[in-house]
Amino acid sequence: MSPQPQALPPEHLYKVCDPASLPFATTADLADTEDSFGQDRAVEAIDFAMAMRHRGFNLFALGPEGTGRRSLVMRLLAAQAAGRPVPDDWVYVNDFDQSQRPKALRLPAGRAAGLKKDMDWLVGELGQALPAAFEAEEYRNRRQAIEDELKERQEEAFRAIAGEAGEKGVALVRTPVGLALAPMVEGEVLSPEQFKQLPEDTQARFKADMEGLQEKLEGTLKEVPKWERESRARLRALDHDVVSFAIEHLLEEITAKYPDLDQVQAYLQAVAADVAANVGDFLGDDDRSKIRRALGGDAFRRYRVNVLVDNGATQGAPVVYEDYPTQPNLIGRVEHMAQMGALLTDFNLIRAGALHRANGGFLVMDARKLLLNPFAWEDLKRALKAREVRIESPGQSLGLLSTFSLEPQPIPLDLKVVLIGEPMLYYLLSHHDPEFAELFKVAADFDWRMPRDDQSVLALARSVATLCRKEGLLPLDRSAVARVVEQASRQVEDADKLSTHMASLADLLREADHWAARAGASVIGAAHVQQAVDAAIRRQDRVRENIQHEIESGVIHVATEGAEVGQINGLAVLQLGHFAFGHPARITARIHAGKGDVIDIEREVDLGGPLHGKGVLILSGFLAARFGAHEPLSLSASLVFEQSYGGIDGDSASSTELYVLLSALSGLPIRQDLAVTGSVDQFGRVQAIGGVNEKIEGFFDLCAARGLTGTQGVLIPATNVRHLMLRHDVVEACRQGRFAIYPVEHVDQGIALLTGTVAGEADENGRYPAGTVNRKVQARLAAFAHRPQRLPMEREKPEKDRPERERKIVED
Repeated sequence: MSPQPQALPPEHLYKVCDPASLPFATTADLADTEDSFGQDRAVEAIDFAMAMRHRGFNLFALGPEGTGRRSLVMRLLAAQAAGRPVPDDWVYVNDFDQSQRPKALRLPAGRAAGLKKDMDWLVGELGQALPAAFEAEEYRNRRQAIEDELKERQEEAFRAIAGEAGEKGVALVRTPVGLALAPMVEGEVLSPEQFKQLPEDTQARFKADMEGLQEKLEGTLKEVPKWERESRARLRALDHDVVSFAIEHLLEEITAKYPDLDQVQAYLQAVAADVAANVGDFLGDDDRSKIRRALGGDAFRRYRVNVLVDNGATQGAPVVYEDYPTQPNLIGRVEHMAQMGALLTDFNLIRAGALHRANGGFLVMDARKLLLNPFAWEDLKRALKAREVRIESPGQSLGLLSTFSLEPQPIPLDLKVVLIGEPMLYYLLSHHDPEFAELFKVAADFDWRMPRDDQSVLALARSVATLCRKEGLLPLDRSAVARVVEQASRQVEDADKLSTHMASLADLLREADHWAARAGASVIGAAHVQQAVDAAIRRQDRVRENIQHEIESGVIHVATEGAEVGQINGLAVLQLGHFAFGHPARITARIHAGKGDVIDIEREVDLGGPLHGKGVLILSGFLAARFGAHEPLSLSASLVFEQSYGGIDGDSASSTELYVLLSALSGLPIRQDLAVTGSVDQFGRVQAIGGVNEKIEGFFDLCAARGLTGTQGVLIPATNVRHLMLRHDVVEACRQGRFAIYPVEHVDQGIALLTGTVAGEADENGRYPAGTVNRKVQARLAAFAHRPQRLPMEREKPEKDRPERERKIVED
């Protein structure tokens, strides 16, 4: 027989942090700390991931929001990055052979901006030097000489033909369609009619002479295009010489700055060749230049340099946090500009993404935001696997666009990616995405709690001191720090643990600073911390007050005195945002003869969750094992949370439901001044549950509102004692004997406390002692089992004889 549970002493209800144990007067006496608070495992994982140079060892930092994941990751990455070399710069330049495929040039850190400046200077100088060179007298004279030479050559050839023709009486005349030969007499060109009047031998002579001259004329005319091509070639050579002379000293100034960069040298040579080939763009006198100017274009844009990544001002490796990881923000994009109703683009409109900026360092992103943006996750994986960044629009990558667009040369990728997210997101990706485990091989698991000992308490105090100085808050005295420590234990529902949820602790300090400043205090005291806690609860407990009022006014029936058969006070917790509170709930049970079914009404109407249904099945298993070993259970029972109109889940009421079933079966009333929480296993052991502090306080508030009698209390699992961090008014009431908390290990202890009757232990024949709870239950079940056998006989007897026979079942 399990011993009767005794009320817990006050020291077990709240673990006090003694201010005298803290080795400082105020947090102003403590030095700042950058150490992680309770995250040693996560720090080790981060250090390991950053040190691994092999592929795939990217990091996923998983943990609850508010545990300092991002701040710790960014701080550790910054420390790692400071000792690493600064990565190279990247620029895009025009590929003069394939303008739709810009080239990517890699330059040492800080030199990209210099190259851009040099090319802008070159373009500006060429715009001045080339027109001046082509307007020079020497160039004009040389060009005129070439043109005159061509003209003289043509005229000399035609003069020779004209002279020979004149000797033969033939004239070389110019017509609208070109040069032609015509017979001539005494210096006059003959008309066709006049020519026909000549003697036939004269006509024959003219024809023969003209045929010979025509052959020479046609030969000369065929040579003219060749002479013109030769002349144009000479003019182009002249232009090239002039351009070369004009830009030679300009290019020498630039190339001298980049003797160690072969790619830049090759690019500058390509620039020189293209300038010479398109010198008309600088002179502005050719048709193509005129068309480009009409369209609003800039002929010199193709010689400019688009600086994609400039690490000139970077110290160490870059650490980039991308707050909005869309696909363009991640891999880069190609912008367009509107001109004359059309969208135009070139390599100057290529924009870097986060992968470009973080290349050679670290990229940090929120995993949920990344997954919510279309194409971003897939493009990130592709870049990490290919180890290069390829800029493509979503339409290009999916093959949905057939229009012409740029195809920038991919840039090699070497960086570490850190994703920050909830644990469930990490587990879902691990399970459903086969590439995830290949690319993110390291997990930094952030804990939401840590052991509460002297070392961790001092670490928390240092973190508090650091935050106060960083945010300009008033220092905390030792009593305030002690109260913060106690609240940190309350947050994790464990007297032996501390919360590592730094966001909520920081908010507590800020609110306490507000109340201290409002009171004109120079330091934050325990009273200010408590005021901050109370004020935060006050702002959120409207629903709790309304429920409490409904119960107090009798709208919701919850008894806190007397005893009832088949009725018990259970305890539930409501979570509204970040605020949780407990309240009592009346649970009832009704039984009758049946086939051994325990009907969970909540489950039947789809208000009960799977865990609640599991708890009902477990208690059914307990009843069957204890009372159905020799014959089947011939009962039907129904369980319900009365006046509950929302969903119910969890198994924390399974022991409560078992108690109320035992009461209904035994006919023993249950004390209504006690409330119960705790789950149960099939052996009757009472197991730990969550929200134990809120549940106790919820029933205490109702009892206090109606008046504490000294008999009221709550039954909790004995394994939940370590989780108790109750409000001070609850602890004080227990100290004064006006309220009690009973730790229960087994349902036999609980039913004895609730009914005032021992549960009883079975003998070797499976029978329980008379007068015990279990004996009464056993007798009731036996009556249900035998009732179907008696019913046929009773139907044959007169109605007046039945009541006496129904009193057949007695208790020995």
